[in-house]
Amino acid sequence: MWGILTALLSGALMSIQGVFNTEVTKQSSLWVSTGWVQLSAFGVCVLAWLFTGRESIGALWQVENRYMLLGGVIGAFITVTVIQSMGALGPARAAMLIVVSQLAVAYVIELFGMFGTDRVSFEWRKLLGMAVAVAGIIIFKWQK
Repeated sequence: MWGILTALLSGALMSIQGVFNTEVTKQSSLWVSTGWVQLSAFGVCVLAWLFTGRESIGALWQVENRYMLLGGVIGAFITVTVIQSMGALGPARAAMLIVVSQLAVAYVIELFGMFGTDRVSFEWRKLLGMAVAVAGIIIFKWQK
């Protein structure tokens, strides 16, 4: 149950953040806005680290598969692409396409056991579920 609530909160926060970041971009620029997002997130993380345990930062250099440390770099591009898609499509359409893309890529990652995830077998019902999500986007976007 906790995982479901956390995922729902994450989705809601991502949509709100996307709207906020898009507005900041309109009043500044894409990279200024993206930089601010990353810098302010870093500040929150430092404060949380100071108050919640202060685990060793050196553990980062012991991470196997160093490419896993690129999450922050990917995060910067996530911020940029969310801002651009919300600006071009509006929050609802952009969020739907983002979620379907996340679902499809996550399923491919699981199917092939990429990046250390457990490999799962292909299931037609999961593909059908994604097709239903795409149909939902088409219906949502459908104009009279």
